[in-house]
Amino acid sequence: MVRHIYIVLLLSLLVFVGCQWQTSTTEEQKNESGMTIERYDRMESLYLTMADIAALHQMKTDYPLQTRTLIEDVLQLGPVNAPDINIRLLNFFQDSTLQVLIKDVGLQFEQMDDVNAQLNQAFGRLKKMMPDMQIPKVYAQIGSLDQSIVVTDGHLGISLDKYLGADYPFYVHYGYSEKQRAMMTRDYIVPDCLGFYLLSLNPLPEKADTAGLQRRWHMAKIQTVVNQAMGRKIFSNEHIDQLEKYWRKHRGISTADFLLLDSISLK
Repeated sequence: MVRHIYIVLLLSLLVFVGCQWQTSTTEEQKNESGMTIERYDRMESLYLTMADIAALHQMKTDYPLQTRTLIEDVLQLGPVNAPDINIRLLNFFQDSTLQVLIKDVGLQFEQMDDVNAQLNQAFGRLKKMMPDMQIPKVYAQIGSLDQSIVVTDGHLGISLDKYLGADYPFYVHYGYSEKQRAMMTRDYIVPDCLGFYLLSLNPLPEKADTAGLQRRWHMAKIQTVVNQAMGRKIFSNEHIDQLEKYWRKHRGISTADFLLLDSISLK
């Protein structure tokens, strides 16, 4: 199975939700794109905080792709079918910092109706802009202090620990810059989902100068489309400003063709 994993910032989490919720895996709210956020994180929380074997069984049987991606790609603990992998997974999250994150994420993300509504609205707009685009299946997950959004075979995973707020003490303590922390908020979940899903569909060319102009233009194109899908300007820089002017001048160009433009064509 071919996987594509895309990283936004560094950090990760553990999600705790109290005994009052049940292991329902979806938020009830739907919108024009028909998406729901699968609450895979809740099953993880049960296993990682209470060693709940039933939750682990549900993770592996109902969500095999998500579980394989988590164990092998996000946490890099080894093969998902290794004999001791369940213990490795459980032990990984016994760190006291991660245990605090479980509680904090559980409090902030006890419900995600607002995120679900924004996600549906934005992906609804993006689908109108790109009719041939497949709508991904989206789930919330527990990360590992180093990834925020993962895209794997049409599935999009949100590590909720990366969005606890610009002033969250752990972010400050572990040296994240003010600029980084400004994007580690609930408001950036949907823009990041859009951006990294688009990046999975339109990856940076292999021969591109990843530290130079080609990379900056490529990311600016994606962020320009994200701004359009969000209905407001989330991302801003000189390249995005130039791209927006170009798009207004060439209204007939499709979004898919816009994403294929090179920097020379824009001059």
